[in-house]
Amino acid sequence: MDVRVWIVMLMVAPVALFRRPAELSLCQVLQKDADCSHLNLRNIPNHLPSGIHTLDLSQNHLQNLTDDSLLSYTAIHHLKLHSNQIEFIQPGVFRDMSHLRVLDLSRNSLDVYGALKTHVGPLPSVHSLDLSGNGLFTHMSDYFLRDAPALTNLSLNGNSITKICRDTFNGSQALQNIDLHNNVIIEIEEGAFESLTDLSELDLSVNSVSCIVDFNLFQLKTLNLSKNSMSSFQTIDSDRDFELLDLDLRENKILDFPVLPRKNRLVYLDLSRNLLRSVNCSGPVDELENQKDSSRRVSKQHQDLPRLMYLDLSYNQLKSLPSSFFGSTDALETLNVSNNCLQSFRVMADGPLNSLRTLDVSFNNLQDLELEEKTLTALEVLHLRGNSLRVLDGNIFSKLPSIHSLHLQQNRLSICPSADGCVSLSSLPTLRYLYLSENTLSSVPREAFRGSPLLILDLSLNPGVEIDAGALSGLETSLGWLYLRGNELRALAVDFTLFSNLKSLDLSVNRLTALSLWSGDSSVESLNLQSNSLVTLAPATVSALQKALKTLYVGSNPLSCCGNSHLLTLLQRDGVSVPDIAAATCWYSKDSRNTEISVSAVRAEHCASVDGNVLLISVLVLLVLGLTVLSTVIFKVCHSRRHAFNRGIRA
Repeated sequence: MDVRVWIVMLMVAPVALFRRPAELSLCQVLQKDADCSHLNLRNIPNHLPSGIHTLDLSQNHLQNLTDDSLLSYTAIHHLKLHSNQIEFIQPGVFRDMSHLRVLDLSRNSLDVYGALKTHVGPLPSVHSLDLSGNGLFTHMSDYFLRDAPALTNLSLNGNSITKICRDTFNGSQALQNIDLHNNVIIEIEEGAFESLTDLSELDLSVNSVSCIVDFNLFQLKTLNLSKNSMSSFQTIDSDRDFELLDLDLRENKILDFPVLPRKNRLVYLDLSRNLLRSVNCSGPVDELENQKDSSRRVSKQHQDLPRLMYLDLSYNQLKSLPSSFFGSTDALETLNVSNNCLQSFRVMADGPLNSLRTLDVSFNNLQDLELEEKTLTALEVLHLRGNSLRVLDGNIFSKLPSIHSLHLQQNRLSICPSADGCVSLSSLPTLRYLYLSENTLSSVPREAFRGSPLLILDLSLNPGVEIDAGALSGLETSLGWLYLRGNELRALAVDFTLFSNLKSLDLSVNRLTALSLWSGDSSVESLNLQSNSLVTLAPATVSALQKALKTLYVGSNPLSCCGNSHLLTLLQRDGVSVPDIAAATCWYSKDSRNTEISVSAVRAEHCASVDGNVLLISVLVLLVLGLTVLSTVIFKVCHSRRHAFNRGIRA
């Protein structure tokens, strides 16, 4: 044995004599599981039941693992030692633990042990080994892996490894899952993973890998290379079948579409947040579809992806997306090309995108959107946000027979019937979610959405929009959430009593001075009236709301303290939440001046002077009326007597 190891053992031995049997009482033992975590232990208790299967010693202050500390626990299956201060492991300490399957040594100080360049010894039955967060450098992991024939799952994430050597995993040939996430890997020697014939998952994310050339791990199913510095990814040219299903290349510096296995089974491919300028494998070329011998040439440029279901190309620099690229993507269900530089997007009748369910083309420079009949027959969600689209085929969305969610925010669309170039949003029988905020809408015409059973409708942030009294006609039984925020509305001619399923209504940041929107009971549970010009809420409105209302926002309104008794009562009800109560204020008259206070601070005395003045005026009015009536009666009585006296003399 190395001299340095003996020295460390001699230093450790005296400490081992000071174990406290009292520590046993602190551990929780349930059947064959012992939990000794978070007990500030400096040594492993030696009086636990010898037959325990699980021993949790995590979150303590252990520094050394020696023969005598684990001698009694050879039946252990699962040993948790994470988050201690372990610096030394006696070689061979796990030799006789033939039942040990899971060993967690993460978040310790095993770099100190690694500096000794001494092998831990055999891990005869360990299937899962966690060495993450130990500050291990290149080659240090070798001392733990030299003799681990049963090891299938290995975690080395959060260390300081810079290089994966050819012989790193020679003693762990059964590995199936390797996690090397969050190291500083710059170099991977050729053949480092090739001998691992059972390897199916490899995580190399958050490292400094610059490129992958001649990728040849035929058996690998999941490969994560995200957040590296890769400029390219190329697969070896082979007619063999690759098992790769999931390839994550996001957040790199890839310029051209990766060269993927010729015979692939890819289901998930993420290329987001790269520097892609083209979807051609060999660099940027012009569209080839209309050139001679295009089918042959295109096949060299674009990959065959017959099983691909998810493709993310967002946050790149794509200026075009030729329809030939989708020539072999029959199974594609989700396509994200948002945040690129696309000026047009076309889906032709002979395109293979009939399996597509979600399409995101948000935040591009789209000037043209063309969808031919019977193309996107399965499309359910369409994102077109942030394109400044102004002119579209008026019936473009009627070509989507399965559409249920349309995201049209931040464009410049008009809703039919209006000027040329408007789009029809009625008679879409599957549409449930419609977002039209920030479209500079000038009007929402009558029956604009009839035949489209909307559950959510967002018309916010269209300042000056005129909403026809019948604009929401046809939505009475379906509409659940309506957003009209920031539209500069002064009035709204809608009777929301008719909308029996309306749960949330946002009327904030408008110019409403009155609220007469219900002729009977309301179903609204959440009402936002923030930042309007409301002075009072009529008793009839409050009465209509109080049956179902649970959340009310009223801040930033010039409310009257003394003319809103019904509203103030509503705000104080136990069943009503007022999240902006701190910003909700009202005004009352004090010493001939208007004073602002929180609505929660209103008391009877604030309105006493107002009530007294009203009472005095009422008494004076009654006195005047009484005197007037009395004078009238006296006048009529005297007048009638005078006429009677005159008639008597004549007789």
